[in-house]
Amino acid sequence: MNYPMIRYILSWVLKVEGALMFLPCLAALIYGEQEGFWYLFWAALCFALGFAGSFRKPENTEIYRKDGFAAAALAWVVLSLFGAVPFVLTGEIPSFVDALFEIVSGFTTTGSSILSDVEALSHVSLFWRSFSHWIGGMGVLVFILMLIPVRNGSSMYLMRAESPGPSVSKFVPRVRNTAILLYKMYIAMTVLEIVLLLLAGMQGFDALCISFGSAGTGGFAVLNSGCAAYTALQQWIITVFVILFGVNFTFYYLLLCKKAGAAFGMQEVRAYLLIIAVSAGLITWNISGMYGSFSESLRQASFQVGSIITTTGYATTDFNLWPELSQYILVMLMFIGSCAGSTGGGIKVSRILILLKTVRKELQSIAHPRSIKKIRMDGHTVEHETLRSINVFFIVYTVIFAVSVLIISFDGFSFETNFTAVAATLNNIGPGLGDVGPMSNFGIYGPVSKLVMVFDMLAGRLEIFPLLLLFCPSTWKRRG
Repeated sequence: MNYPMIRYILSWVLKVEGALMFLPCLAALIYGEQEGFWYLFWAALCFALGFAGSFRKPENTEIYRKDGFAAAALAWVVLSLFGAVPFVLTGEIPSFVDALFEIVSGFTTTGSSILSDVEALSHVSLFWRSFSHWIGGMGVLVFILMLIPVRNGSSMYLMRAESPGPSVSKFVPRVRNTAILLYKMYIAMTVLEIVLLLLAGMQGFDALCISFGSAGTGGFAVLNSGCAAYTALQQWIITVFVILFGVNFTFYYLLLCKKAGAAFGMQEVRAYLLIIAVSAGLITWNISGMYGSFSESLRQASFQVGSIITTTGYATTDFNLWPELSQYILVMLMFIGSCAGSTGGGIKVSRILILLKTVRKELQSIAHPRSIKKIRMDGHTVEHETLRSINVFFIVYTVIFAVSVLIISFDGFSFETNFTAVAATLNNIGPGLGDVGPMSNFGIYGPVSKLVMVFDMLAGRLEIFPLLLLFCPSTWKRRG
């Protein structure tokens, strides 16, 4: 373990978090809120600690895979612990466990909340909650890779540890340039949504916060009614953008390179859009009797399907009241999730496709024992290492899910509530069903259950393995 480099990276995380925390202070200045002084104080302290730790660069900047995964997990832990403090300092969320749950939900782009009255928060805290979605969406380490030069192979380990999906590739030869390109696309799409929402008549503060949540596929709203109070046009804009942010960013890179054929030929993207279309169609048909017109049913269905599969978690209606078929479809979408290489969570469409291809290959091998079949995605053979990691991922995912449901069941809520609460946090969704539905919150759970779900949110965002690596004793041994 290269401890000096780990310290250096964590110091940069603190420094970047402190710098980004100055932005909410502008909201406090605009709205004349005294809570902004606490944010200013804490932002300055974080920046100072980060600056002190990163002032001297280590002589050896090389980190191996183990170091990169551990650094990514520790970075998110540090980011969350320090990011929760302003809520406590302002007194708006007095309990540190509750504040930690809220900010982890923000950074991991989950959107689950312990708050029963969101509108009681100051504008500065509302801004910080939503901005945390935007920070966590693309990843704080991807942002840092634009700023600090480390050896190329080392930086790739950091990006792979933080980026969602079974595999990550570089757009361009240098990882730093790939990070810059990713953020250029991310910022451009965010700005475009803000502009369109403003043109559609949404208030400026709401447009900023909702766009931050859409970009990061988060889900923190600034109104107690979620997104239900917005106009039909505004809801359609949000629907389109959450779906766009759930697409693998390689798709947009190929479009920028004028390779539309290759972009639309991506199996994962085609499957992702097909799942959305079929799910929205089925739910529209299923809930048609609940709303006044077909267009209203289509809008409600499309919004919730887009919000759930991309793990954004915004809501325009209480889908707890929908028929069982519609609720079942939404729960299935919680597990499927968005594309690899997007800002969304869940198991990922690519993993589902590879799993189905593996099942088909096994059936063909039984029927034709002498045949030799290879699993291919987008014209490329899926390597054995990728298949092995996906199989292990499913096993560990299932174990964590089962144990989490078991632990939080001690709080005495229904199976539906507990099952979907874990599904919502481990898959970084936001709302569940039952007592944690779209019009409820997670404040009903005790401190132990909240900490379990904090672990689930971090594990889900980091694809499980980087976080589990922290609990492995061999991780902390120095290299000889």
